[in-house]
Formats: sequence, C-alpha cells, structure tokens
Amino acid sequence: MKFTVRLPRRGLWRAWIAFAAIGLVSQACAPQPITPAAPVGIHKIQHVIIIMQENRSFDSYFGTYPGADGIPMIDHVPTVCVPDPVGGGCIRPFHDAKDRDSGGPHGPASMAADINGGRMDGFVSQQEIGRATSCEAFPSSPICTAPSGRPDVMGWHDAREIPNYWTWAENYVLQDHMYEPVKSYSEPSHLYMVSGWSAFCSDPYTASTCHSELLNLDRELPGNVPDNGWTDITYLLKQAGVSWGYYVSPGTQPDCDDGAMSCVPDSQNPGTPEAWSPLRDFITVHQDGQINNVRSASNFFAAAASGTLPAVSWVVPDDQLSEHPHNLISSGQAWVTSLVNAVMAGPNWDSSAIFISHDDWGGFYDHVNPPQVDALGYGLRVASVMVSPYAKQGYIDHQTLSFDAYLKFIEDDFLGGLRLDPATDGRPDPRPDVREEQSILGNLLSEFDFTQTPRPPMLLPLYPPPGPASNP
Repeated sequence: MKFTVRLPRRGLWRAWIAFAAIGLVSQACAPQPITPAAPVGIHKIQHVIIIMQENRSFDSYFGTYPGADGIPMIDHVPTVCVPDPVGGGCIRPFHDAKDRDSGGPHGPASMAADINGGRMDGFVSQQEIGRATSCEAFPSSPICTAPSGRPDVMGWHDAREIPNYWTWAENYVLQDHMYEPVKSYSEPSHLYMVSGWSAFCSDPYTASTCHSELLNLDRELPGNVPDNGWTDITYLLKQAGVSWGYYVSPGTQPDCDDGAMSCVPDSQNPGTPEAWSPLRDFITVHQDGQINNVRSASNFFAAAASGTLPAVSWVVPDDQLSEHPHNLISSGQAWVTSLVNAVMAGPNWDSSAIFISHDDWGGFYDHVNPPQVDALGYGLRVASVMVSPYAKQGYIDHQTLSFDAYLKFIEDDFLGGLRLDPATDGRPDPRPDVREEQSILGNLLSEFDFTQTPRPPMLLPLYPPPGPASNP
C-alpha cells in the first residue's frame, strides 16, 4: 500500500524557506579563502641582514665623501694636524692608496688616548706606541716587517680603493654618524650588536649576577658553561616565533682578544664561542635549543639562493676577509660584495634590508668626538652603509646611530616594539639602561621610502676597477 503525505501549500512554502535558509547558513559557515594583507611600512622588510666587518673609522673610508660629515678641509687641504711625537711636527690626513694598512691599537685605553678629552689628536702616538709594543712581542708580525712611512692611521681611502662601498653609498644610504656602541674593541661591540650590553656574569644562570664589563670577557667556565647570562635579542625572537641565523666564516678570528695590534691567531668556526660568535656563549640560546642557528657562512649563500633567509641574519668574516689590518681591503670588499650580490640575486631581495658596518675604528683617525650615552659608550664613528630595494637613493643619514639602532629596527619590525628592557622582556637583568630607548639614538626607518616600487638589484663585480678620485 502506498502512502502519500500531502502538505498544505503554506506548509510547502515554509519547508522550502527552511531548507533554503539551512543552505545559505551552511554556505556562510563554510571556510572561505583568506588573502593575507600586504605588509606596509617597516613590515615590508621581512629579512634584516647585518654584515659586520672589522676596524675602519668613518673618516678612513668616507672622510672625503661629498656631503658627508668628513675630514675638515679648506681649499682641499685638511685643517686638522695630529701630533707626531716620534717624527716631530704633526701629520695631516692624506690619501692612502695602499690595499694593506697597519692601523693602530684599539682597546679602551687606546680609544681614550685617541680621543684625548675631545681633541681627537692621539691617533699617531697610539699607532707608534702600539707598533713598538707589538714588534717587541711579535717581531715577525706584518706590521713590523712592512716598510715604514707616514702613519697610516691618518690615511683615507676613496672610490679608488673601495669603489663598491662608494657605489652603495651613492645608490643607497650612507650613515655618517654611526658610532661603535662602546669605547672598546671588537668583542664588546659584538655583544652589543646582539644584546644591547657588554657584561660579565659570576653565575651565568642568574642574570642578577651580571655587571658591565669591557675587558676579560671571554672566560672559560668549568664544564663549558656559557659565559653570558643576560638577555639577548634571540630570546625575544624565539618567544615571538621569529627566525634568525648567525653566520660565521671559518678560518682564524679577525682580531686579538684584547684589541692589540698583533697576537697569536686563534681558530674560528661556528662552534667556537668567542668574540665573533658571541651567541654560542649565551645561556638563552642553549636553553632555547637554538645553538644550531649559529652556522657556517656557506649556509647564508644557500639560504639566499633558495629564498629561505631567516627574518634576522648576522654575518661575520674570518681574518682574511675582514678588512682588519693587516689584511687586504680588496679581499674584504669582495667578501661583502659576494654577500650583497647573493641577496640581490635571490628571491628575498624585494623584502630585505642589508646593514653593512665595521665593529670598531681600528685605530684609524676620525675627527668627531663621540657623544656620551652612558659609562660604556659611544665609541668612535665607523664606516656604515645600508642597502635595500626601499632605500632612499643617495641619502646621507646624519642621525646619531649605533648598533643599538639595529636592535631597535628588529624590535619594531618583528616584535611590535618590545625592547630588551628588564622591566618588560620577561627575563630581567641589571643592565644600566635600555639603549634602544635613548633619546639621542636615531631611527633607521628614516632611511627608507616604502611608497616606492622596490628597486631592481644592482650586482657589482667582486674585484672592480678603481673608481674616480674624490675632490675633498
């Protein structure tokens, strides 16, 4: 027997409405594809790369660059003359055509003597004292066997010796008031580069035992316990899920542990916790399980080629590639050029900012008395440029800057402005101040124009012909 259910017309209409409503609701609740919003402003930079070379003051590389705060001159003649206690008289800055310099000592005492209460006239005497001391201890050192001449701490280079550096300055950004973060040598500078402080901790597992320190930093503790117990930027990056990599060129370390002119060279590789690889000595990096983020520089080139650069990269050279006296400037420039070219040729170029600087002044003359920010810094000006598809073309940034500005840029880009601040970062330490918040510190954001179409890459030869002479 067949049964038929008949609904009133009104019932049919109501049922149809109900089924239709269910269908509309199900469509509305179904997952819809989401197009992520395009990044704006600073967030267009998704890859920050910091390349840290060695021991060049601003005046030694850009002292005759047009428009920069360079060597004071009248009618193309320097108005400054630094006393020469050995040869008598004084030495004016001069063009140095050599590819290999001797430089001077660059520890805290040497910096104080170079600055000489703001007179900026101790460079020649410090080079002569440092040479005598080094040659007594290391008579076969290159600085002792090289022909003597005018003290090269007073020499300046231009596009004839460093054409790629000058090309980057002309096409991207030159920073003419970038100061070494401390009145000291390479190791504390590198500590500031990654953590905003240079300290020593009697108990690295207890941050409250850390205190400010510029010397005797790399003390080996029993059981290979890391030395550094205060908070570094990778701790905050890890908390925010932001990737990072620290890339080390294997070889020998670029400088002496105390800033002397000569010493017995130590080996360097990604597994060596020392001045040029400081993150391996931070407790946080071990506790976060990120020790393998410290890698050989070959990994940087691979990541650049594949478009897998981390959000934050630091790259440091070995001795031969560092520009540290007594190494060839041309070899260091070629190394830096290879790094920049690798980023430019890879998929990450359109979202990158490359900061190139030098970790200390190397004993070379600079005419600007560094401002005092706290008891540890600032140190002397260093040669620095910024390369990015969003860089203002040919811009000279006159702001007061230090490596603290790199941290500030990273924090603003990836961490919502969270600082390495004991009061807010969740891991308090007794650092004397929050460098990123100092009122004197400029903001690197001013070097970018994020309204412009990303500029195409500009690959440069590793060993370019000399550029034109400057006209100081």
